[in-house]
Amino acid sequence: MDLLARLAEDPPAAAIFLDVDGVLAPIVPRPEDAVVPDGTREQLRRLDDRYGLVACISGRASEDAARVVGVPGLVYVGNHGLELEPEAPLWAARLTPFLAGLDWPRIEDKRVTASLHYRGRPDEQAAHAELERIADEARTAGFVARFGRKVLEILPPLQASKGTAVRRLLATHGFRRALYAGDDTTDLDGFHALDGLELAVRVAVVSGEGPAELRKSAEVTVDGPEELLAVLRRI
Repeated sequence: MDLLARLAEDPPAAAIFLDVDGVLAPIVPRPEDAVVPDGTREQLRRLDDRYGLVACISGRASEDAARVVGVPGLVYVGNHGLELEPEAPLWAARLTPFLAGLDWPRIEDKRVTASLHYRGRPDEQAAHAELERIADEARTAGFVARFGRKVLEILPPLQASKGTAVRRLLATHGFRRALYAGDDTTDLDGFHALDGLELAVRVAVVSGEGPAELRKSAEVTVDGPEELLAVLRRI
């Protein structure tokens, strides 16, 4: 029996963790235009009725992730898990003036973190080079700066990640069986959070922009949100 079938044997005893952008919602030029398709929303509602937990673990703020997904009742954890950390508001107060001093046209301010996008810039290579300079400034100011899919993310230096969020939710509810689906570097933390479970299903939503390690670490690989939808239908 394959892993997906085993997971579906006892849904109330299992948790489903899903990234949003590039996983549930197709990547679009402007992040504010992203939306989860109706067919995927239908499956999320079905899974929420069946499984012990369905949670969206996103780099967006949780309110924005909930808007994009459009399915009330799911658990939403935003800012790569940082929203669960008690020290996050202190760093949010430092982030605001730092962002105010930047000259960048597309800054997504998520209170605790920020994303500086360069997808669609006329010269993406030059844009990336400029963001390298901003990344150095952010690190000098005490923040963590890391690149994702056509984006520079600026975060507080807290020991929090999508992985810590997943571990906290697993421990809170006592789940020993789980699936995690992701498409980018930060989702590797979510993958690792399933280590040691009775049943772990890591789904890599692969693209030309994602890290090679994601595919290597996964039990299941799919090409884009449409193929992930087929996986959701199976469970």
